[in-house]
Amino acid sequence: MTDKTPETAAASDTGDGKNGDIAKLAKGGRTNFFGFLLRLAARLPFLFIAGRLYGAEALGRFAYAILIVELAAQLATLGLRRGLAEQISRTHRPHVHVVFDGLLVSAIASAAAALVLIAFPQAMFPNSEINGFDRFLPLVIFFIAGSDIALAALAYRYDIASTVRARAVIEPWTISIAAGALYFYSARDGLILSYVLSMLAAFIASIWPLLKSYGVPHGWRPKPVQLFQITRQNIPLAAADAVEWGSRRLDLFILGLFASPAIVGIYWAAQQVASLPQKLKTSFDPILGPVITRNLKENRLKEIAKQVGQVGFWIIAIQAGIALALGIPGEGVMGLIGPQFVVGTGALAFLLAAEVVAATAVVSESVLVYVARHRNLIISLSMLALQALLSVALILLAKSYDLKPATYAAAVALALMLSLGFASVVKAVLLSRILGAPVNGWRWALVWAAAVATIVGWLFTRYAPEWAELLIGIPVILGLYGFIIWHRGFGAEDRELFRMRKGGGEEETPPSNAD
Repeated sequence: MTDKTPETAAASDTGDGKNGDIAKLAKGGRTNFFGFLLRLAARLPFLFIAGRLYGAEALGRFAYAILIVELAAQLATLGLRRGLAEQISRTHRPHVHVVFDGLLVSAIASAAAALVLIAFPQAMFPNSEINGFDRFLPLVIFFIAGSDIALAALAYRYDIASTVRARAVIEPWTISIAAGALYFYSARDGLILSYVLSMLAAFIASIWPLLKSYGVPHGWRPKPVQLFQITRQNIPLAAADAVEWGSRRLDLFILGLFASPAIVGIYWAAQQVASLPQKLKTSFDPILGPVITRNLKENRLKEIAKQVGQVGFWIIAIQAGIALALGIPGEGVMGLIGPQFVVGTGALAFLLAAEVVAATAVVSESVLVYVARHRNLIISLSMLALQALLSVALILLAKSYDLKPATYAAAVALALMLSLGFASVVKAVLLSRILGAPVNGWRWALVWAAAVATIVGWLFTRYAPEWAELLIGIPVILGLYGFIIWHRGFGAEDRELFRMRKGGGEEETPPSNAD
């Protein structure tokens, strides 16, 4: 493999202009879409096992514990999940040294976070006793943060397949298989133990290809001053990542203050179904990062705006189809997890809608974190405050009308959808002004496709048995929706997302430098 400096890589990347960038983004999108299908196939068995064997209450305890642990892990990455691409693109040091600087900084932050949670385990288990190895669950933070940074480094070299393999195959299948096996060891701790095993497996699956791609860091010595600079420079990125992550967990945290662990478990199950399409947009971050940073160097602002709009449309189009396919037969989908989970159908519908409206905010943020970090952070914090206020207000409104506790779950999901819609509008407007070009990914073909899919889906739920809704209805909804989007919404560049090149045309020479 021929090594390149970042500058020569940038030149070659833009050798065929904007079409080269679109091809790279499309390639990442294809890989991520297949990764979504794999993750869906693996995540549903876990939800079925967790719901049917362990029950909603145990699921609620598990959900709250990993909520706290994953927040700590998110902070421990120090924004390097997205900031690593910028660090590598600006350096003349061997890239492997920069990557290991990031891993070391993250390990130090992970140690600090783990020590705090080990000392105060009640933060993870506020409503239950602490037994066995519960106190040492925070050690998994090292695996989560390290895996995120390793995969970000691989994505800089356009290796998205490793992310799919670790996150969409190894992690979900490990937790599914382990949850089923460990139930017979401990119905109380089986879920948590299976989670630890899945994170360890994903970490190994991330580090191994990292070493194969970047090699061993010969001659690397930690440099305290540079490590401090990395930490300081990435504070806005780390905060933005934490806010984005927190916006998808704040609802669960607030719900836990007002509802029983069983309701929390039901809501978490709905979250897991709805968050499957979320991976489509968050996994675009690593492949967007290198493209954006190189175009920023060349001041190609109009091209960035076009790429943001292009990727935004891809994500909205795919997520809307998935949301319709899972949301219309929502009772059947939630019923697969267990009969007691059907009351979470309303929450599932709002959560799926939230993923669609959030797409513009997430894609816009992928540029704002480089060109307007602090303003982006202020908008994100405002969104979080709005979400908290709406969540509490809607729950109190439901309580005032003596509605069932399951309604609280729908209330926090609605609050999430509204606050994410607010963030999408504001961030898109800000980015459009900075770039001097529109970044909106909306197209009217989405309305026509959604309308047809909704009518057909309603007919299935109205006249077909539940098994037919799921086995036949979901493919039909996706098929009709996709047919209309393809013929009415997709142009030539959009179809690049589904174009497979022969003869190795898919392969890119990864950006590198002489290690």
